[in-house]
Parts: sequence; C-alpha cells; structure tokens
Amino acid sequence: MTKLKYTLKSDTLFKLLFAKNQKLLKRLVSALLGIRYEDITEFNVINPEKFHHEFQCLEVTTYVPLTDKMVLHFYELKKLPPLADTDSGRDLWLKLFNAETEEELKKIESMEVSFMSEAVMAYRHVAASSELRELERMRSKAGHDEAQAIYNAERKERERWQGVVAEKDTALAEQAALIAKLQEQIKTQQ
Repeated sequence: MTKLKYTLKSDTLFKLLFAKNQKLLKRLVSALLGIRYEDITEFNVINPEKFHHEFQCLEVTTYVPLTDKMVLHFYELKKLPPLADTDSGRDLWLKLFNAETEEELKKIESMEVSFMSEAVMAYRHVAASSELRELERMRSKAGHDEAQAIYNAERKERERWQGVVAEKDTALAEQAALIAKLQEQIKTQQ
C-alpha cells in the first residue's frame, strides 16, 4: 500500500482544495446536509479555518429547540461502515476524507462517479502543490516554535523557583546557625 503524504483530514489541504473548487464544495455540502445540489444557489464560507451525530441547541429546561435553522453535524471517520451505496454522495465524500492510501483513492475513482473522480483529481493537484508543502512547513514550524517557547517559559519558571528555594534554604541555614549560636550562649550563661 502506498501511504498518502497528505489526507483530507489535514485542514490545510481541505481548505486549499475546497477554496479553489467551489463546485466540489457545493457537492460536498449537498451530500452531507442532504440538500439537492440544484437548490444551493450560493453560500459564503465565513471561516475557512465525524460516524455521524447531529446536535441542536435546546433550551435547557423545556428542551425546545432554539431554531430549526441550525444543527451541528459530527462524522466519526473511524466508525465509517464499508461503502455499500455509490448513490450516497455523503458516504462517498466521507470515504474520500478517510482515504489514507493511493489504493483507496483508486477504488473511489473506479466507482466512476464523475464528481468523485473530479474530487480525487483536485485532491492530487492540491496535494502535489508547492503551496500546500509551504503551508504545511510553516504550520509545522509554528508548532515547533510554540513548543520551544512553552519549554523555555517553563524552564525559566523552574529556574526562578529554584532560585527562590535556594534563597529560602540559605535563609533557613542562616537562621539555624543563629539559633545554634544563641543556644550555645544560653548554655554558657547557665
């Protein structure tokens, strides 16, 4: 099996793929939300930055929905069943998101569903792009930089507290010496 370097679980690849392919994004939204493709006239991606659970906002005492216009969908890809129905756009998309090998991509392409073949081709184009490699490099560097900054801050804090403890130990040692000296003076005066 040829392991894919990037999968659609990478939010960087996901954003690049669907930001550049609005038609595929429309297909995805249609499949996942069960809306006819033709009924979607336009949509705005406000923040480009799962098996399936659907959540809705409810009033906590009466359980009355806040609105019927908003729900949250979660897909747990690890629990995704084997693909049985090539007519289910949602299941096809979820299989694509879950694909981790070139063989899985070829299997999706072999189903001969035009928009999925287009999605796999677009995925390959984005996955091979220098733009994605650079974004992933910058993301990785930012993660390393953040981890280093946290490590340095923790080390500095440890050193500060070690200094405080050392000062207290010195003060306690000085006090113990003073007490011993005073006890010696008391003994000599008795």
